[in-house]
Amino acid sequence: MSSKAARTALVTGAGSETGIGYATAAALGRAGFRLAITSTTDRIHERARALAQMGCVARGWVADLTVPAEVERLVQAVGPVDALVNNAGMAVLGTLDAQVPLQAMDLALWNRVLERNLTTTFLVTRACLEGMTSRGWGRIVNVSSTTGAVAGVARDAAYAAAKAALLGLTRSLCLEVARGGVTVNAVAPGWIATGSQTEDERRAGAASPIGRSGTPAEVAAAIAFLCSEEASYVTGQLLVVDGGNSVVEDKS
Repeated sequence: MSSKAARTALVTGAGSETGIGYATAAALGRAGFRLAITSTTDRIHERARALAQMGCVARGWVADLTVPAEVERLVQAVGPVDALVNNAGMAVLGTLDAQVPLQAMDLALWNRVLERNLTTTFLVTRACLEGMTSRGWGRIVNVSSTTGAVAGVARDAAYAAAKAALLGLTRSLCLEVARGGVTVNAVAPGWIATGSQTEDERRAGAASPIGRSGTPAEVAAAIAFLCSEEASYVTGQLLVVDGGNSVVEDKS
């Protein structure tokens, strides 16, 4: 097992300075992990520089995680990955996919959403797993969503299907690697005030029991715990971070 001081965390989808990925990288950096962060554009290098200014050891990589060859090159370049946070998905450069009724959804949109939100997690996880199991220590956290995993949103079937599938992947994989010192968990953010949050989503967050949207840092704190030594007996679980919104029965 690698020493705690030498452990490396790979966080995907960390290009936005207001996003969950970047907040997670900062939290893991503060916890002592060396950081490898990715996005689809060169702005990832700006995020890496900002993390370095905070005192973190960080490096950024540009990669299209829907391409298996790019995933393999990324993981080889990063080296041993001890904690993997699969956050890539949802928005590209702050632009969300169109929300349309299932009847009007074309196959290209369906495939694109699943590829970005589900297949990327499969490819990166597969590339990192052998190293984790061979060293006898690993943490994998998949960023799901309350959409799909615990609730539904009309006109968003592809995204909901992908995020629900992440929970199935999490539970199945945890059983495969539990004896090898690797834990696999998921978090389900609710309404979070990222840079891509819409006005409708802001209003939905304000209607949650806590009365506001969550922050990326609050989601990052949950992820950081699941990546910690202290979470060694937590695996196959879904940690919902939504201000209690998903437990409200009477919405009248």
